[in-house]
Amino acid sequence: MLAAMWFQTSGPAGILGSPLVMMVIVLGIFYVMLILPQQRQRKKMQAMLAALKTGDKVITNSGIYGTINGIDGETVILKIADQVKIRIARSAIAQVEAPEDAK
Repeated sequence: MLAAMWFQTSGPAGILGSPLVMMVIVLGIFYVMLILPQQRQRKKMQAMLAALKTGDKVITNSGIYGTINGIDGETVILKIADQVKIRIARSAIAQVEAPEDAK
């Protein structure tokens, strides 16, 4: 009798048919596909911004190429041409260019 009840509940609407289980599966997929990669990318970007130093060649979010001339807390003084320096937010730096000898 007990075995007959077990088979009745494990039909098409069994364990995977439960809305709660399906919701957990969907949330797990969202976490693995969306949230986890974004967290990794954010940590990588924060590490790059923390490792900035004078003399690094960088590219800003707006596409300006320059060399870091000084760092003052959350701002960076960027030399973009001879006698032309601008002050930008540290978070406005998109990437550090690879040194030419590393290529």
